[in-house]
Amino acid sequence: MTTTLSERVSQSAFDGSMLRVVLLMDLHEGTQQQFFEAYEKLRHDIASVPGHISDQLCQSFENPSQWLITSEWESAPQYLAWVNSEHHAEQVKPLGACARAMRPLKFTVLRETGRGYDQAARPASARLQPVPRLGAGIVRHALTFTVKPGSEEEVASILSSYASPEARVDDHTRLCRTSLFMHGNRVVRTVEVQGDLMAALRHVSEQPGVRAAEEALNPHLEKDRNLNDPESARMFFMRAALPAVHHIAAGEPESADVRRHALFYPAKPGCGPALAKFLARQDEAAADGAGSPVRSSSIFQRDDIVVRLVDVRGPQGAEPDAAYGIQDPRKAAVLARLTDVPAERAGAAHRTMNLVTDRRAPARS
Repeated sequence: MTTTLSERVSQSAFDGSMLRVVLLMDLHEGTQQQFFEAYEKLRHDIASVPGHISDQLCQSFENPSQWLITSEWESAPQYLAWVNSEHHAEQVKPLGACARAMRPLKFTVLRETGRGYDQAARPASARLQPVPRLGAGIVRHALTFTVKPGSEEEVASILSSYASPEARVDDHTRLCRTSLFMHGNRVVRTVEVQGDLMAALRHVSEQPGVRAAEEALNPHLEKDRNLNDPESARMFFMRAALPAVHHIAAGEPESADVRRHALFYPAKPGCGPALAKFLARQDEAAADGAGSPVRSSSIFQRDDIVVRLVDVRGPQGAEPDAAYGIQDPRKAAVLARLTDVPAERAGAAHRTMNLVTDRRAPARS
């Protein structure tokens, strides 16, 4: 049976659907009023962010320490542009200082029922997701940061030497794969999790070997962090987050001849979102092509940092450039406008990152 495009796509921020964001928070005892006052100062500022439609602040009537913030956005890219900005990081500091734990959840909106939904009050560009997406229950995420020039070799050694954490997190969550790449002094770590991403990240951070590796990494980071200070650690990982904005995969089983590559794209200032959207469209078009060696492609983007993770079928010595290059002259011209690469070289606009380590969890017994 031929796999349709809707069956292959498991995640996309570029379909124009409205986004509902849910932030679950557990506050430190005695900070409820402080938290409420901090939110009151921020909510009017947040309301002026492009793409923001509405938000609600809710407090549990069963447990006053549990709070919920929900917000509605015209589209995922508009929300991501705000939540990944330095301005947002500074905005939410007063809220984060009150929180023992936070769990963000993001949903595109498919259907609405009830008289409370005033479609006329919404921007014309806000629309529902047309059809459900299908996936394998895998959540993809990445972190990126830079290290001091000259420390790259030692950093690669630190990041490849620790023992892999136990794959099983709990009855519902499992670590599936961690891949780490470097290009110059930039590090990109991608993770694939089945179940709860936040639970998996906490599980990894609590492992002694991982904690030792992170401490050994600290002196080499361009931006200082203190993992013993919860606020310092939270801000570092917030700024390092590199969300997956698009993923597409062929509907076929794993095979031994698939190799993983990471491509870093030098976006022009302010062009990162447009570049990520352009690459997502090329991935969708390539997925329809017969005989494509690309098994799956994930695009991660934050501001002007764009990374493409590609799994390619083929012999170990094969060069995959033709599989994800841009051959059409018009598309090459578009890519050249979005990157710091001349049009005549746009087919190879990426920078291939060096694979440091690629760890897969053993198959379930």
